[in-house]
Amino acid sequence: MIPDNLKNMRPKNIVICNRKGGTGKTNVAVNLAAYLAAVGKKVLLVDLDPQANATSGLGLLENQPGVYEAMAQSYPGWKNIVAVRQNFWLMPANENLAGADIEMVDMPQREFILKKTINDLFSQPEENFDYIFIDTPPSLGLITINSLVAADQVLIPVQAEYYALEGLSQLLKTINLIRKNLQPDLNVLGAVITMYDKRGRLSEEVWEELYRHFPYYVFRSVIPRNVRLAEAPSYGKTILEYAPHSKGARAYQRLAKEFLINNSS
Repeated sequence: MIPDNLKNMRPKNIVICNRKGGTGKTNVAVNLAAYLAAVGKKVLLVDLDPQANATSGLGLLENQPGVYEAMAQSYPGWKNIVAVRQNFWLMPANENLAGADIEMVDMPQREFILKKTINDLFSQPEENFDYIFIDTPPSLGLITINSLVAADQVLIPVQAEYYALEGLSQLLKTINLIRKNLQPDLNVLGAVITMYDKRGRLSEEVWEELYRHFPYYVFRSVIPRNVRLAEAPSYGKTILEYAPHSKGARAYQRLAKEFLINNSS
């Protein structure tokens, strides 16, 4: 039972976003959510990526009603929420989401469909979360625009590789356009380096370059290249469950602590 003084508290909606593929967005979304849930935060993860990697990576089948059905209003959104772990819920993705960008083109208020879907969740008094994370596809189509309009904050995973900053300026321009025209309260929470290899100079150079030129906060906690992190989704497990003492697990534990410090207000 949720205490009465918490029932009307609105969660922070955080979109995990980068228009470049292979940056570890889903890994960040799943494992950061898992560590926050482990310390008692109530977390909902919305899988808005048609590839449904967050859904399968948490051990769910991809053939059940999910975020697409909620956005299409063919199935009440709150009925699509699945409890996947203690304090951790998922609104899954399925194959129907693949055509959503095209289907939304002629819809009225098309950029606000996900925002309305999420807002409708809180017409149900038993539903309450501290954080809602939104995992997005590696594109800047209508699905991603919907996620940015629905969000309060943007967390940007950046892979520690040569082309890491490619496309980042375009994403920031898009965020500024969203802020100017659709969601004035949207803020950039920061960037987090993923697939960091401390043995190579390149990862350090990418971190330094991002820290020097990125106009927002850069998380000190970096996510390393780690075999256990790569293996965990194939078993339908978070890194906390699969290899809690691995380098990847310790990195996500540090990231969760830093995240909470930056969201303490």
